[in-house]
Amino acid sequence: MLPLLFLLVFKFPCSFAASDSVYESFLQCFTNQSSTSNQLSNVLFPQSDPSYPSVLRAYIRNARFNSSSTPKPVIIVTPLLESHVSAAVICSRNLGFQLRIRSGGHDFEGISYVSDRPFFILDMFNLRSISIDMEEESAWVGAGATLGELYYSIWQKSKVHGFPAGVCPTVGVGGHFSGGGYGNMLRKYGLSVDNVVDAKIVDVNGRILDREGMGEDLFWAIRGGGGASFGVVLAYKIKLVPVPETVTVFRAERTLDQNATDFVFRWQTVAPTTDNNLFMRMLVQLITRNKQKTVRASILTLYLGGAHGLVALLQKDFPELGLKKENCMEMSWIESVLWWANFENGTSPDVLLDRDPDDADFLKRKSDYVQTPISKDGLEWLWKRMIELGKPGLVLNPYGGRMDEIKATDTPMPHRAGNLYKLQYSITWDEPGAEAERNYTNLVNRLHSYMTAFVSKNPRRAFFPYRDIDNGISKTGSYEEGKVYGIKYFTENFERLVDVKTAVDPANFFRNEQSIPPRTSKE
Repeated sequence: MLPLLFLLVFKFPCSFAASDSVYESFLQCFTNQSSTSNQLSNVLFPQSDPSYPSVLRAYIRNARFNSSSTPKPVIIVTPLLESHVSAAVICSRNLGFQLRIRSGGHDFEGISYVSDRPFFILDMFNLRSISIDMEEESAWVGAGATLGELYYSIWQKSKVHGFPAGVCPTVGVGGHFSGGGYGNMLRKYGLSVDNVVDAKIVDVNGRILDREGMGEDLFWAIRGGGGASFGVVLAYKIKLVPVPETVTVFRAERTLDQNATDFVFRWQTVAPTTDNNLFMRMLVQLITRNKQKTVRASILTLYLGGAHGLVALLQKDFPELGLKKENCMEMSWIESVLWWANFENGTSPDVLLDRDPDDADFLKRKSDYVQTPISKDGLEWLWKRMIELGKPGLVLNPYGGRMDEIKATDTPMPHRAGNLYKLQYSITWDEPGAEAERNYTNLVNRLHSYMTAFVSKNPRRAFFPYRDIDNGISKTGSYEEGKVYGIKYFTENFERLVDVKTAVDPANFFRNEQSIPPRTSKE
């Protein structure tokens, strides 16, 4: 039987009277569990609070989930202390509400802040502390910190250290690391989680556990299996990596009348096999030239070294590129972070501290893995389909290097050796409304369908942090539902994740539309 408060809010989701009743019960529980009544006006936000709309909206990064019809949380919890997180878990369980955990809000499907069942949001943005130990070359990073804040903090301490993570500075550490953490140094140093050495988590019973306390199975699971299925990650301890004083970037472009097909075909064999210090992302986008749609292929690079070495390397590996030193820009690693984030040259690193709240586009993303090169004929066919569709683009991210050396089972993120590159399908639009959403998501879904013959099979793999609800959805929390998307995201690691989930959260309190299920779920 569902708790009375659960039924009240489910039946009357916009009733302030009902939500206030829930709030009073939650407040009493929260006060008792956290042993504090100070500053709670800055921690708990019921729907009746004047600040509720702005707190909710601040970290919504997909405008599809910022409409009047989007389900809203009954309470938003913005913890200031670790004990607040423990209290939020215990009290949410006691009241029978789901708990959605948000760090940066970049979940492509809004799962970290939307639910079709009565729910609370645990918004981690206040738990953003970063403590760097240069003697140990390590750092503790709060789950609510952003990647930009992490990079800035490293730069303040050292000009020859960095960390392999994403290129978007406003992404939250909690979601990024727990899903794997992908960036432009992965061919040299692997994923973010390959460089995580400890963590702190609040479990389903409200206990705060480090690596030793949680055990190796749970520590394995939250390094790529999605922390929100197992508890609330408070912080990760990471190992910093060395970077040279000088790195090099360049951008090169080709359109169809400039042999873009040959350009992309050759990239497929070079980018995953070249020197580990070189990362070459490929963007495939539609542009209008002479009033006609055409395809433009662009390479964006990071090379951990100087321009002279890069030019010599690509004259050997990719002579068709015709790279010259004047095409390259030498800079520091922190300047390359800004370049990759599309800031103008000369921008101060201080901009990395800007969280840019209330910034959201309408968007849809999907993913695939390519394991054998697509032929030139296949690419030509693909360009025709893209021009017909008129809108979606592709981002090709090469693997190889260090990724080939790490076993698929070392972390839950299994897509390692055998994958040439990861493919992201991308579409972004400005028009609000359900009809626009249907039209644009249909376009990207059609492009995804066109790619079926060219990508991995049995299962058709997908990258978990590029959340895509089309991969499957869990409505009851059952193992059978979870396996549909779980196999695509985690392949052979799914079963071990299920075992960990069954051990640490058998009643499936920490659940969402694409969470890891226990083997037997109590609804």
